[in-house]
Amino acid sequence: MDKLVIEGGYPLSGEVVVSGAKNAALPILCAALLTAEPVHLENVPDLQDVSTMLKLLGQMGVRIESSEGRVTLDASQVDNLVAPYEMVKTMRASILVLGPLVARFGHARVSLPGGCAIGARPVDQHIKGLQAMGAEIAIEHGFIEARATRLKGARIVTDMITVTGTENLLMAAVLADGETVIENAAREPEVVDLTNLLVAMGAKIDGVGTDRLVIQGVEKLHGANHTVIPDRIEAGTFLCAVAAAGGDVTLRKVRPLILEAVTEKLREAGVTIDEGDDWMRVRMDKRPSAVTFRTSEYPAFPTDMQAQFMALNTIADGTSQVVETIFENRFMHVQELNRLGASITIDGNTALVTGVDKLSGAKVMATDLRASASLVIAALRAEGETLIDRIYHLDRGYDRMETKLTAIGAKVRRISGSQA
Repeated sequence: MDKLVIEGGYPLSGEVVVSGAKNAALPILCAALLTAEPVHLENVPDLQDVSTMLKLLGQMGVRIESSEGRVTLDASQVDNLVAPYEMVKTMRASILVLGPLVARFGHARVSLPGGCAIGARPVDQHIKGLQAMGAEIAIEHGFIEARATRLKGARIVTDMITVTGTENLLMAAVLADGETVIENAAREPEVVDLTNLLVAMGAKIDGVGTDRLVIQGVEKLHGANHTVIPDRIEAGTFLCAVAAAGGDVTLRKVRPLILEAVTEKLREAGVTIDEGDDWMRVRMDKRPSAVTFRTSEYPAFPTDMQAQFMALNTIADGTSQVVETIFENRFMHVQELNRLGASITIDGNTALVTGVDKLSGAKVMATDLRASASLVIAALRAEGETLIDRIYHLDRGYDRMETKLTAIGAKVRRISGSQA
């Protein structure tokens, strides 16, 4: 099992090219199931989660060509409508094949999801929505089995805002008979990116980017070309890394407009950020100020940036509160940050962070994807050497992170378990 060794105390300078968004790429790959014609994608990130999704689609009979961020998917000969536990347990986004399979083939058998350890994240909203559209659903032996001759348009009001739920129901609705209205829909940029692809494939969708999506079902979709949006969470992670370690770094291939909730808080912390249409320059040469924030659905502060910003707060001047409203159990990085010398206490869904003068390197363990990124950020600032175990979590969602960090002056190296 690979580990990262990071020697802290080096400011960062140079340029980073941000990869395509993981959370846009995964549903977009699944959308290829909706048509018998090829779907050509660009800017697909090289991540473990993407590899897992491509493997799952390949097992279903999708023909895949992949090279350097370009992926072509041909779902004209799909012959297997099952997503097995072995695949789904490693990545809960596998649930996103459910909507497309039922919509186009009238049947799907998908294992109940696993993935991150950051809370239950139930799939009941997906199931309720599909049932409202006429699907017959049974849950037995750990599988969701869904059947429908053809889905029917329906008005769906989700009990909570759910990104994957919105995406699944959106993909199901585009081939349904009649009009579907999804109320309380997620507005995340990744949902918008999926919607833009679906429209390019011939779907009829109104309300894009709002919490009310209106879909007029069509008989069939065609192929399309699409470029995946930049990963706002990867961009935010690098912004926090520079804010913690100090330095002057320019990010390329970014969309500053979808990062405003994060950059607003970074500026509050004392970070200097300049930006254009597709670039951001971040500069930091002092101790950050402590910043209190609360996670919520887009366009508010993203839960996927909570751990990284908390790492910055650990060395800030002052005390901050971090309130997590999206997922329970998303403070597993706190114990590991405290091993590096941070001073963090937890009360329910709130973490109280008292900034310390310095962190010191130690052996720590990544517990989930974004927690692993927070440990990298803290390690860049810590005195001495930090060894981060279980970095397979990092590989799930970051494209060559240590390579990008090394290119801007960080002292980072990957070692195998036998070397540790």
